[in-house]
Amino acid sequence: MEVKTRFAPSPTGFLHVGGARTALFSWLYAKHCKGQFVLRIEDTDRERSTQEAIDAIIDSMKWLELNWDEGPYYQTKRFDRYREVIDKLLAEGKAYKCYCTKERVDALREEQKAKGLKQRYDGHCRDDHSEHSPDEPYVIRFRNPDEGVVAFDDMVKGHIEVKNSELDDLIIQRSDGTPTYNFCVVVDDWDMGITHVIRGDDHVNNTPRQINIYKALGAPVPVFCHLAMILGDDGTKLSKRHGAVSVMQYREDGFLPEALLNYLVRLGWSHGDQEVFSVEEMINLFTLDAITKSASGFNTKKLEWLNAHYMKTLPAETVAKELVWHLNRIGVTDLSNGPDPKLVVKNYCERTHTLKEMAQKALCYYQEITEYDPAGVKKWMKEGSVDVLKDALATLSALTSWDAQSIDSQLEIIAKNREIGMGKVGQPLRIAVTGSAMSPGIGDTMMLVGRDRTLKRIEKAIEHFGA
Repeated sequence: MEVKTRFAPSPTGFLHVGGARTALFSWLYAKHCKGQFVLRIEDTDRERSTQEAIDAIIDSMKWLELNWDEGPYYQTKRFDRYREVIDKLLAEGKAYKCYCTKERVDALREEQKAKGLKQRYDGHCRDDHSEHSPDEPYVIRFRNPDEGVVAFDDMVKGHIEVKNSELDDLIIQRSDGTPTYNFCVVVDDWDMGITHVIRGDDHVNNTPRQINIYKALGAPVPVFCHLAMILGDDGTKLSKRHGAVSVMQYREDGFLPEALLNYLVRLGWSHGDQEVFSVEEMINLFTLDAITKSASGFNTKKLEWLNAHYMKTLPAETVAKELVWHLNRIGVTDLSNGPDPKLVVKNYCERTHTLKEMAQKALCYYQEITEYDPAGVKKWMKEGSVDVLKDALATLSALTSWDAQSIDSQLEIIAKNREIGMGKVGQPLRIAVTGSAMSPGIGDTMMLVGRDRTLKRIEKAIEHFGA
């Protein structure tokens, strides 16, 4: 049997950490088993579903490179199929029309609540429609079995049993003719051949109802794997104040997809004490029986640590692709006017923690300086600094080889001749060529700025600070 998993988000909001982890686990298990991974957009909630959310989900999946083998399928494009299955259930007596008004159902539940009973539909319309006319509005309910239990072995939670007497007759088609979530999910999984359903444990209560529908359709019941929730560091439900933002917000904040994937895989799964995993290692090692039953705690500091690790250890060209995206976002669209982004990565990967920070620091290599950092100017542009800039301009103008080592050698000679520390040479020059006193080694910095631009900036600084 070929393993086939699916990720089926509802586009009522952006893709967040919990959904991204579900997508990753589903993707990893399919890849580990050399199976298929399906992307399905469950957009039956027409009032709350938006195209913006659909686009954000797909963009997030692409950024994380959780590439799907089939899809994306859209439930709103499968309504004819759902109606076909509902008609079959009606004809077989496994579903029925319910004419009960919302007011009657609400009153029934209030009465049951007052008596301490489980709130459930009482089957009023199961077998008798005599008090209703055919033109009255109705919903269609699934005829849930009255006796017995629904039992399944969850890959995380273990054996689960629910008495059918505790389940009511689920609405599978609304009064406006649209099918409902719990019904569509079953038909989709059946049609698409899904063998393993990996999802959050907020769906556990839906599972017995869905299993009864699978059985009524004569469809195979998939293996279920319900993931424990993700909590904040303080043990409460994960929210924005813990860092539970959308996946694309993490990209905007300067995180690498490799770092986020590595972090997500450790939220509820482990392999010994190992913390850092390449995608290839994740695929090779991932199994459902290694998923933990307990909730996971979200730790932003851990994610930041992983991001710094990957910025330093991934190939520079890999990190540079993300850096270019960030440079584009802050207005740098012409990279020909500056250094190869790979060189920026090599010089800044140890000095920055996010790509957003790296892009901001790299602006001076692609755009002209419009101002000098006041704190740096106050600290380093002292008496004699302009003379240092003049010496450097003369020396560097005559330099035939523009590389970091040659530049550093010449500047060390200036410091020696003036009998001053390299800081009093390098720092004024950093301010002159980058606008800031913070940068890589001065030779590397000037190499990134480029020969002609470096000399022009030193000239400009001499004019500005010597006035």
